[in-house]
Amino acid sequence: SGSAAGVWGGLVQAGGFLRLSCAASGRTLSNDYMGWFRQAPGKERNFVAGINWSGRSTSYADSVKGRFTISRDNGKNTVYLQMNSLKPEDTAVYYCAGRMGYIGVITTRYDYWGQGTLVTVSS
Repeated sequence: SGSAAGVWGGLVQAGGFLRLSCAASGRTLSNDYMGWFRQAPGKERNFVAGINWSGRSTSYADSVKGRFTISRDNGKNTVYLQMNSLKPEDTAVYYCAGRMGYIGVITTRYDYWGQGTLVTVSS
């Protein structure tokens, strides 16, 4: 069990940057595969980025490659999403998610989700 909370979204101008953080409540993230997803208004929730337990393996959606970076600090029990060169089309509610005890390098299954944080990119 456990949950994750994504925090520190906000409003930013196009071309700007923002960092999202996801801190776990009630569990240790160090053995979990973690991911970030986003859901734009009226659209489905889509994968953005994922990172394995050690941080050595990451994956990204094509739409964010080269602009976004996922990382983790297991000592702080936190996962980050650094978002650079933001575009209006990045506007969405961003969610972090975790797969418990999974040590593989990629997954499509997640066991728990954060409550989401809104990121708005103005043009």
